[in-house]
Amino acid sequence: MSVVKPRVSVIIPVYNGGRFLGEAIASVLAQTYTDWELIVVDDGSTEAIEPLIAPYGSRLRYIRQENQGVAVARNRGLEVARGEFIAFLDQDDWFEPDKLEVQVAALQESPHLGMVHSGWFVVDAAGERLSTVNPREGIPELDLAAWLLWKPVFLGAMLFRRSCFEGVGGFDKKLEKTPDVALVLRLILKGCQGDWVSRPTVSYRQHQTNASRETRVQVRECEQILDEMFAHPHLPPEVRGLESQARYNNLVWSAWRLYSTGEFSLMRDYLRKSLAYGHQSRTETVLDWLRWFERYEAEYGGRFNTADLGQYSEWFGRLIQS
Repeated sequence: MSVVKPRVSVIIPVYNGGRFLGEAIASVLAQTYTDWELIVVDDGSTEAIEPLIAPYGSRLRYIRQENQGVAVARNRGLEVARGEFIAFLDQDDWFEPDKLEVQVAALQESPHLGMVHSGWFVVDAAGERLSTVNPREGIPELDLAAWLLWKPVFLGAMLFRRSCFEGVGGFDKKLEKTPDVALVLRLILKGCQGDWVSRPTVSYRQHQTNASRETRVQVRECEQILDEMFAHPHLPPEVRGLESQARYNNLVWSAWRLYSTGEFSLMRDYLRKSLAYGHQSRTETVLDWLRWFERYEAEYGGRFNTADLGQYSEWFGRLIQS
């Protein structure tokens, strides 16, 4: 007797976070597209997760493993997934109701695409919307150059064709905070093509226990990923020529991430490092930093105040004068 496979597999890796998990699960159950399976992989939570998901019964599959990190949890979900398309959702975020309907349709209409992406809503801990992030506005084409220059990776906003994962080795378990970025770049290098859908498909929750707040690890790993990408022997020459710009962009973004979590001393180090890759005068470069900080803060519902960097005013002044 043949078993009918679901069209989409949704994978939620969980480590504690029971406070928000119910909303994430509910957003999958409420999808207008109904041909899906939901896989919850508990990465050795110290909280009692199983009682939280027990009421959903057969509407999801629950897998528990020893704590090994989010990369291994996602890989475990991929191993058991049966769908033609793969979606990932973090435990504290939620899908918009038509997320799967819109993105499945996009992949069905364009068989050459391996993945589709979208913008996202940024919300606070209570779920109140803070802002809308639309990377498509500044990055209209998701080609290899765009991914390397800007790394606009947010798994919750993406839907993948399962066949793309064949031969890429899954998520890298050595990376704690950025295995998603590394995987998407490997997919692109393999030839997996991507494109946008026109509207946001997921809400991204900001709260004090976000894993992404561990910025020291995050920015270090982003540098490591670029090192590996630009060491790739088959990188097209025209893309290799973008290395300076890609490293500059990454260092400035990393500096902002450090700023956003109060790591001001390390922020200064990353800005200093970016000077080696910029092609403007010192004054223009400092102004460029400030513009990017303002933009990144606005994307996440904040407002950048240059006075926050007052403790470094002398350092900025020396840069401008040199």
